[in-house]
Order: sequence, then C-alpha cells, then structure tokens
Amino acid sequence: MPKLINSTQPSLKFIPYSFNPLILRLMQWLLPFVLRFRTRPWLPAGIVDIQGENAEVLAQLYQQFQAGKVRFLLAFRHPEVEDPLCMLYFISRIVPQVARQKGIELQYPVHSHFVYDRGMTIWAGNWLGWLFSRLGGVPIRRGRRLDRQAIQTARNLFANAQFPIAVAPEGGNNGHSGIVSPLEPGVAQLGFWCVEDLHKANRTEAVVIVPVSIQYRYTTPPWSKLDELLTKLEADSGLSLQAIAESAPHQPEIYYQRICRLGEYLITEMEEFYSRFYHQDIPKAIATEETATPDEVLIVRLHRLLDKALQVSEQYFGIPAQGNFIDRCRRLEEASWNYVYRDDLPDINNLPPFKRGLADLVAQEADLRIQHMRLVESFVAVNATYIQEKYSADRFAETALLMFDMLARIQESTLPGRPRLGLRQALIKVGTPISVTERWEQVQNNRQAAKKAVGNLTQDLQAVLESLINEDC
Repeated sequence: MPKLINSTQPSLKFIPYSFNPLILRLMQWLLPFVLRFRTRPWLPAGIVDIQGENAEVLAQLYQQFQAGKVRFLLAFRHPEVEDPLCMLYFISRIVPQVARQKGIELQYPVHSHFVYDRGMTIWAGNWLGWLFSRLGGVPIRRGRRLDRQAIQTARNLFANAQFPIAVAPEGGNNGHSGIVSPLEPGVAQLGFWCVEDLHKANRTEAVVIVPVSIQYRYTTPPWSKLDELLTKLEADSGLSLQAIAESAPHQPEIYYQRICRLGEYLITEMEEFYSRFYHQDIPKAIATEETATPDEVLIVRLHRLLDKALQVSEQYFGIPAQGNFIDRCRRLEEASWNYVYRDDLPDINNLPPFKRGLADLVAQEADLRIQHMRLVESFVAVNATYIQEKYSADRFAETALLMFDMLARIQESTLPGRPRLGLRQALIKVGTPISVTERWEQVQNNRQAAKKAVGNLTQDLQAVLESLINEDC
C-alpha cells in the first residue's frame, strides 16, 4: 500500500509493450540475485532454489510453437508476489536446460509475454511499468469496466506474437501455496478468441492452455522466526504476550493456539471498530454455533467482518455488494481509481484552485475509503481447515504474514516490508495442456454453447490447478 493520496492524479494511461531483448537478457542474468536478496521492501524474495516438474512438456510446446504448429497460454498460479520472477527463471533457465537434456532444439530467447495488474505501477513506482514493458508485459485494469485496449493487445499477442503469453487466472495473489482462488473467465475467453482469430486467418495452429502450479516452502522450518513474528504481532495488537515453556518452543500445537488466539482477538477488535465508528451491525453468534467447531465459528465471524468492511467502501462508492470477495474488491479498486485518476479532467494542473481543491478532496476521501478493501484483500482465501489439515511451519507462516499485512496497513501509510522468516524454495509443476481448439470446434456456431464452454473450461482449469498442488508444501 503506497502513501495515502492527498491530491487528484492524472488519468492512468495504457503502457504499451516494447519488448527489448537486451533488457530481457540483463534481467535473466540478474535473476538469481533478485530472487535471493531483498531488492524492494515489498519483495521479500529469499528464494534460493527453484525446482521444476514436467518441464519437458513445456519444452516440447515451445518447439512446436516455434515451428508454427501451436499457440499456447501459460495459466499460472499466483500465491505470492515473487511468482513472476520464479516463472521467468523457470521459462528462461529450467525449460532450456531440460530441452538440451532431452535433445529438444529451441530457438532463443525462450520467453513469454505476460499480463500484469496496472495497479502495480501505482504502489511500486513507474519504473516497474518501464521494466515490464521492455520484458513484453501488458497492463490490465481489473474491475467491472472492460479494459478494451489491454484485452485487445493480449488477444493479438496470443494469436500473433513471437512468444506465447502468460496470465494468472486467479487475478491476484492470495498468500496461500495450498489454496487456489476462484479463477476468472478471462483466460478461457482468450483461448477461444485465439482459435477464432486463427480460423479467420486460415491458420492451422492448435491452441492450448497450459496449467502451471507454483508453491513455496522454507528450506528449514522457521520456528524461531515465526515465534518472533507472533510475539511482535501480539505486542503490536495490544494482546498480552503468551509465555511458552522453554521445553516446547517448536510444538506445532502451541503455534496453532497462538494464531487462533491472535485471530480471535483481532476479529473482536475489528468488529468493535466497525460497529462503533461505521455503525455496522455485526452479531458475533452464528446459527449453528452449538454444533460448529471454534475454528468454524471464527471463520464465520471473519467472513462476516470482511463483508461489513467491504460494505463501508461500497456504500461510499455506490456499488452493490455482488459476487464473491475477490469480485467485490476488484470493482472497488476500479471505482476508487475513477475518483483519484480522473479521465474526465484531462489537464488537472490548469484547473481553477476551487475546482482543483474539490477534486483533491474527492481523491483523498476515495483513497481513505479504499483502505477498507485493502484490509479485506489479505484474507479472501482464509478458511477453517487450511491449518488444521497440516500443522506445518509453512502454513503457520503464511497465516501469520497475512496478519502482519493487516496490522502493517493499519499502522503505516507507507508500503510495509514483510519480514523474511527464512530462505525458501519454489516448486513449479506443469500440468497436462488443455486443448481449446477441440472445444471451439464443438461450439463455434452456437453463442450460447460458446458462453457455456468458457465456463466449463474455467472450471476444468481450476480442477487441474488444484490437482497440481503438492500436499507436502
């Protein structure tokens, strides 16, 4: 989260891609350093090992792509902010290495275009837009409004560019290596559009979508660092510190109890906050409380709290509360941008002082209101069973870091830097490619069937990504 906005801003312009092979080569050379060390406050990194499974599948697809036989889209999981760096490493280093081992001839560079959130350049800085443009990235504005220029650019690249294209169908990172958020239909729609565009051009390439899973684990369970983080969170929240016997500092049950205790305390405090200052009615009891477990009760309270926090923003922007938490967050983000980055004010610097003052007030208020949505973003994937399924340091760390995000966003107006709990490794797995061409041929002359096919493809892609999750992570 950037510093709070105090004035209206120029409209957000589309950043055209301008691929530069020299910039790509430099970035590839720097990758081990960028992955290993913290180069930005919002990039904890600390990734010292990247392992790939089924990379041969991707190497063969690249060979077919370069021979003009196939067009493909990489649909990759997006659990953490480091995912694009890991994907770049996987595509540019591991895939070519496997290709050489298997005798698969590839032309270099081995690369992909990619779609990224336009909002990243807001909180990270304009330099990121410059870099992503030179690496072949396409920015898209998430939310209800159709970003026609971004979609058309991605569609054209999918069908005609010298590289395939990569898209995260979850639309954003959820902080969980073991949970796939609901997928957005854009990836499936791009696949059908690509087949249609090739068909109109009398081209015979097959079109496939390649599911790619990314997961992280610590090379050594970070129990001591996790204890320090939880102690800090307890102190910062005002919760009395929980003493741990020296004989049992690394017992998973102790960390589970501390996380639940901290979570219950934070939820209670936030319920009081929204009830007292935003007049939200937030009952703590649930209808099935007698039969529900304490964890289930806590998650119900959390989700009800997230709903009320979003309503505070939605009521201000005049947006109906429709869809899941992710959909609502996307619409709110777009609504806030419309109030801050004013397309209707082409020359804000020449506005009369009175009108500029009003515009600044609107921007300030919109930025304050959207902070409620930012608090919700961190918890959209939290459920009652994730930690219970596996008492691991990795899952405890994921949950504790989400709590850190919330407290940091409330305490600071500048972008908080996540603490690094330890060195990590990434596991990237390539799934079986899904043919879009075969599905398109079955529905090409039926609009209703085509719309249903997009939904079915999205569901199938979701199922494949979930099946690729390694339960050990």
